Amino acid sequence: MQVAITNPGVSAEAAAVAVHAAVRYAERHGWKINVAVADRSGNLMAFLRMPGAFVHSIEIAIDKAYTAASFGFRTKDWMSIVGADEGMKLGFSAQPRLIVFGGGLPIRLDGEAEWVGGIGVSGASEEQDEECALAGLVAIGINK
Repeated sequence: MQVAITNPGVSAEAAAVAVHAAVRYAERHGWKINVAVADRSGNLMAFLRMPGAFVHSIEIAIDKAYTAASFGFRTKDWMSIVGADEGMKLGFSAQPRLIVFGGGLPIRLDGEAEWVGGIGVSGASEEQDEECALAGLVAIGINK
């Protein structure tokens, strides 16, 4: 009887490719970003900081990756999911590391309902951060 179950995950190589692709995308647009990739458990797998990117955005990028990896949906979608539930708004806002604005995307294998991690970008606008994160996903073969 087999008792071990293997789960797909984010490889070190994929994490590195994703952060480099996000930075290259930002460079082409003149943006300065920090970018992080986390595995499904929220553990940091890769991180890059562009020279001149906001220092405070380091932790924000990491926390965006953590949030997307933790819940499996875009950080931008948090407020619409919570909706008018004041209890959830207050409860979740008190949680450390939870980011509820754009720039964090889950890493989902094509055709899979399950996600294997998250990528987070911070330093530009929400929309620009998400574009950079998406460029990272596309570089590892994930078309969001």
